[in-house]
Amino acid sequence: MRPIPDLLAAARRGGFHQEVGFAIDPTRSHRGVCTVTGRVERRHLNINGVVHGGVYATILDTAMGASVVSLLTESETTATTSLYVEFLRAAREGDTLTARGEVLRRGRHIAFAEGNLTGADGRRLSQARGTWYIWSTEDPPRTHPTPTRAAPARALRR
Repeated sequence: MRPIPDLLAAARRGGFHQEVGFAIDPTRSHRGVCTVTGRVERRHLNINGVVHGGVYATILDTAMGASVVSLLTESETTATTSLYVEFLRAAREGDTLTARGEVLRRGRHIAFAEGNLTGADGRRLSQARGTWYIWSTEDPPRTHPTPTRAAPARALRR
């Protein structure tokens, strides 16, 4: 069994999740699961005075992506290839958000994960599913065939 990557060390390197005020909760994260928390600030609100949908997507993508990262070897990396988010309830300024991401299946090159976003009262605010592409520096380079060009069509003679 491979050692779990140090998600906290990775999180300390910074990134978008930190810029918007979220942090990995190490007490609730382990192999294949990651929990991310943050408090809603005025900057997270949309023009209607509730949390912007992009904030929900960010915290869920961070939790689910980190759950995938927790299963990688040192030579592997990953990136989100699809993210589907459903917005169930609105959060407001001062609320604490908690996103829990979990890997459903990890294959050689694709991982499937799901996430749930809850408020401090435990009510689900949003849910998400996504896929992550995984590649390794140990994989042989892929060669792509050179496309052939079709000969130009000859004009039809009447």
